[in-house]
Amino acid sequence: KVQNPSLYKSQIRKVSTFSFPSHSPTSFSPAGRWERKMANMRMAMDAAFWDLNISTPRALDGTARSIPGEPIPLDRSQASKALRIQQLSLLGNGFPLGIIPSYSPTSRKELGSFALQSLLFKAATSNWWLGFTGQFRPKKLVSDIKAELSSVDEWELPILKDIGKHFLEKSLYAFGLCSQLSLTPSSSLLLSTEKHGEKKGRRLRAMLFHKLPEHDVTLEAAWPELFLDHKGRYWEVPESISLDCSSLVSEDGLRYRFGLHKNGGHPRAVDNITDEPPLSLMQGICGKAAISYEKSKDFWRIKENKEDIIIETDKGRIYRPSYDIRLREPHAAVSGIIGGTLEAWLNNGSSSSSASRHRSPFGVDLFGSLCYTFQHGKFKESFGDLTRVDARLDVSSALGLAKQVSKVFRKASSNNARDVLSSPRLELILQQQVAGPIVFRVDSKFSVNSPTGVQLEDFVCSLNYSLKLLQSGKVVAWYSPKRKEGMIELRLFEF
Repeated sequence: KVQNPSLYKSQIRKVSTFSFPSHSPTSFSPAGRWERKMANMRMAMDAAFWDLNISTPRALDGTARSIPGEPIPLDRSQASKALRIQQLSLLGNGFPLGIIPSYSPTSRKELGSFALQSLLFKAATSNWWLGFTGQFRPKKLVSDIKAELSSVDEWELPILKDIGKHFLEKSLYAFGLCSQLSLTPSSSLLLSTEKHGEKKGRRLRAMLFHKLPEHDVTLEAAWPELFLDHKGRYWEVPESISLDCSSLVSEDGLRYRFGLHKNGGHPRAVDNITDEPPLSLMQGICGKAAISYEKSKDFWRIKENKEDIIIETDKGRIYRPSYDIRLREPHAAVSGIIGGTLEAWLNNGSSSSSASRHRSPFGVDLFGSLCYTFQHGKFKESFGDLTRVDARLDVSSALGLAKQVSKVFRKASSNNARDVLSSPRLELILQQQVAGPIVFRVDSKFSVNSPTGVQLEDFVCSLNYSLKLLQSGKVVAWYSPKRKEGMIELRLFEF
């Protein structure tokens, strides 16, 4: 059930506590004005923790985790703040039979990359809801039936039974169950599980969320947890437990986070690779704290006024708002964020097979991002009313960058195979209106490395269909050539 958009802002943290987790900007106080000017600047801090969700069709809940200690992910790769089961419920209204397509490789090539997802069952009361989702991969079924029919000379009952058995092949299916219970007006509990037919075991997740006046507290656990590294490869950690406290952004731009995280078991590569797992995924307990300061300044901005949205005609007044309220004002602005992190591990990752791969028990570092935004158009007309460019320079580790610069000045041999944070990253976001509410968007990320110059690391293409009824909601169809994955998502009040 879609809520009245006019009520959505005031109730967003209350009714969608898991759609908007602790690290997400959920305040619509004056401090919320930063959100419409920044290209997800807060990812600079959140990427250092374990709960930054990345969109992926490989899991029925549509999310994997970013790996702390790696470069900041692409802006578009961050997962929707709406739960996947909620997305399927709403998106199903616009697709035949409520079936949503997705595309992702599997460990078994005969299953194919194409998949169909749907919400099979849902139930709800005033403070509880339950949903059951399913996924089907048709390639193997079609291939098996074609092979069966090619060897048939005459149609007989045993032939039909043999064909029917192919529909019972469990590797074709995946099922997920998700339930949320509102414990109090400010606390909620989320439980979910999913099982893929071609894999052994099942994935279990639990989340307890509590909203304080100026903080969000989140306790999360998964067995196993799925992580995605900067090379587009997936890792499974048998046990992942996090407890985080995050402040809302204050009016002066200050924000802080702190929490504990526990990894259990040895990480396993999902994609049959032989590389050593990232050190931050090795078993152990980590305490981490971070603080940041963000600021934004307009060079110019054309403010929206009443005359822009209420048009006087011969037939009376016509209400004509922007397709997306966050893209309604042409402007040019610069924004930035700077902060620091402090972490401590209770062990040094000695379970690694390489004796030289020990993580430091203590770590202190600085990070920062600088973004320039230019937008032309108010995104109201049918054509040519939106062109937007965001250029963001990210420094994930000031310590890693300083070491790299010192090597250049000392003309020392550089071996940064494992120091992925030593180079700054430049992210470019281009958005262009195609027609009406449809926008084409390209997110690209470049590594700025002195020996090799500027190299393209990743990019994602997407088509966005803005839903004016939701004020700042859109249906997004994206594809990542690097990961060879794509899916359709519903995003609400996101850049």
